[in-house]
Amino acid sequence: MAIKATIYKASLQVSDMDRHHYQSYDLTLALHPSETEERMMARLAVFALLADEKEGDEQLAFSKGISTEDEPDLWQKNFSDEILMWVELGQPDEKRLRKACGRAQDVVIVNYNDKSDIWWEQNKGKVSRFDNLRIMKFPEVDIQALEQLCARSMQLNVTVQDGEMWVSSDKGECVLHPSWRY
Repeated sequence: MAIKATIYKASLQVSDMDRHHYQSYDLTLALHPSETEERMMARLAVFALLADEKEGDEQLAFSKGISTEDEPDLWQKNFSDEILMWVELGQPDEKRLRKACGRAQDVVIVNYNDKSDIWWEQNKGKVSRFDNLRIMKFPEVDIQALEQLCARSMQLNVTVQDGEMWVSSDKGECVLHPSWRY
């Protein structure tokens, strides 16, 4: 019998001063058996940072993710089911990059551990041919600090200002320093 995903609930209050985006989100996240809490919290941080980046009624959402090959970790689709934004965590291979860039208007790859520096060195020449690709990096130590705030039911306050993210909950607080590689 297959192990089922563990469900987490997150009440997220986002105050993004850089983009003038202020919104509350009640989210349900499924932690796949092969996924770590660290990766799940990285998904949550990316959601907070990119939510409503596009104009219109389409919302950034968690997909089936890790358990489905044809879907990213997060995506934003319009009412015609076109993919506006494809967000992938980790270090995808070139085939996956081509697929994402061919299917979506905007592709964001998010590196969240120190192993990604090796991936970046090997792939930075290859990514230049994709006009709709951006690559974000979170320092691994930041995501590890964020993981300490993880709980099955979380209330997180996220403030973004000058490129930094302050995240607080009843379990503590941390600061994330995302940066754009490309």
